[in-house]
Amino acid sequence: MFGSSNSGSPGVALIPMELTIVGCSGSFPGPASPASCYLAVADGFRLLIDLGNGAFGALQQYASPGDIDAVLISHLHADHCLDMCSYQVFRTFHPAGPLPRIPVFGPAAAADRLDRAAGGDSGHAISDAFDFVTLTPGTREIGPFRVTADHMNHPVETFGFRLEHGGRAIAYSADTGATDKLVGLAAGADVLLCEASFTQAPGLPANLHLTAREAGEHASRAGVGSLVLTHLVPWNDREVTAAEAGGSFPGPLSLAEAGRKL
Repeated sequence: MFGSSNSGSPGVALIPMELTIVGCSGSFPGPASPASCYLAVADGFRLLIDLGNGAFGALQQYASPGDIDAVLISHLHADHCLDMCSYQVFRTFHPAGPLPRIPVFGPAAAADRLDRAAGGDSGHAISDAFDFVTLTPGTREIGPFRVTADHMNHPVETFGFRLEHGGRAIAYSADTGATDKLVGLAAGADVLLCEASFTQAPGLPANLHLTAREAGEHASRAGVGSLVLTHLVPWNDREVTAAEAGGSFPGPLSLAEAGRKL
């Protein structure tokens, strides 16, 4: 297990899993939100899921970056990982001295990709700040969380996640086109945080992103308790997005907003 949990300490009240939406803008930051970033907290353990462009600054509204215990990176597109470069600066040049390395779970090429993005010739390799762990499909314990990862349908290796703790389950699609694997990952989850990058239009690219209607269809097939649409591209109409998803998902449905807690 990476990190620690106080779940076994006598007299310590357990805090239910809570997820804060730090950023939910799709493909690039918008005027009301940075790109993808989510903060899951349970039993005092802080797990960061994605850190897209613009998200590192917003993160500091909800937690000190020095208090993050581990990071999950779904894939290596800039809107999901680029602010790891800023996070490296924070941990490397902190006034108290370099902070201890924390585990970063991501695709196999994560360390190399982020090192090049950060400027690997600076003399401070990104692996000096982070302990990179290669993700594979399956289930592992990260702090108090039971985390299941599976491949999604996207042009680069991409993982969706299911987080479980205290009898509650939250599934996260990351970026994906239509795939049965998302249905399996989200089956019976309390919440599905699902991308809805597209609204209905002719000529949409295949195997890239979901439409809002497709997000609703995946949520219905998975039998989730509620659906939260995320990765919302700023030029899309939010009311249209919600209406299209509502046509295929009959349960509680809402659109992600920066700062919202699930």
